[in-house]
Amino acid sequence: MSPTKTLVLTSLLVGGLAGPAAAAIKQEPLTYQHGGLTFRGVLVYDDAQKGKRPGVMVVPEWMGLVPLTRQKAEEVAKLGYVALAVDMYGEGKVAANAEEASQLAGVLRQDRPLMRARAQAAFDALRRNGRVDGDRLAVMGYCFGGGVALELARHGAPLRGTVSFHGNLDTPNPADARNIKGQVLVLHGADDPLVPAEQVAAFQSEMRNAKVDWQMNSYGGAVHSFTNPQAGNDPSKGVAYNEKADKRSWEALSSFLSRIF
Repeated sequence: MSPTKTLVLTSLLVGGLAGPAAAAIKQEPLTYQHGGLTFRGVLVYDDAQKGKRPGVMVVPEWMGLVPLTRQKAEEVAKLGYVALAVDMYGEGKVAANAEEASQLAGVLRQDRPLMRARAQAAFDALRRNGRVDGDRLAVMGYCFGGGVALELARHGAPLRGTVSFHGNLDTPNPADARNIKGQVLVLHGADDPLVPAEQVAAFQSEMRNAKVDWQMNSYGGAVHSFTNPQAGNDPSKGVAYNEKADKRSWEALSSFLSRIF
């Protein structure tokens, strides 16, 4: 091979054929204060992307900031957004068992102003982050976290979108739905005994009465926690993983985020 051809080949390998730098998903602490407590969220982003990007809060189920929540935040980051895995209990606390989780979540479910205030503190921390476009923000949550996401929207936070995965839909303040900004997407297990038909009907009436831009996807055969592989595979228990509903709901989320941003 001639020296000229060798130089051309080397240039191609080092330049065009080598392509852009590989994406790397990064996690870093995002700490903020509220009510005398320190909250330890996790910011997740693709460091190969430059410039400010939309931000998405990812609110965990009632166990707290478990590895699955970080995994979901990573998947959001892979879509091109900056994700914040939210700490709702303070100090990044994770419940030791269902009994403790029920107690921790119960405190916030019984005190919706406190629930909203903690969610707002996380929202504000994400909005202030230098990687985030503060005018393009959304919240998504799972189970208990889905209910938190909806309460943040009812609180009037300037969100482009709100997404609930098999979340609680009830609220003591349905009239506050008039404060909702942006669009709402509810991803619901059609056979979820923990969110019964009466609660679904009340939520739909709430959205209609407030003239919210909302939609609800119901997945046949799916019960509570259908996105959580650790929920088992026995729907008769009311809590079970459903692979089809998991994949379809994630596709719905991806399309929703692309549309609102």
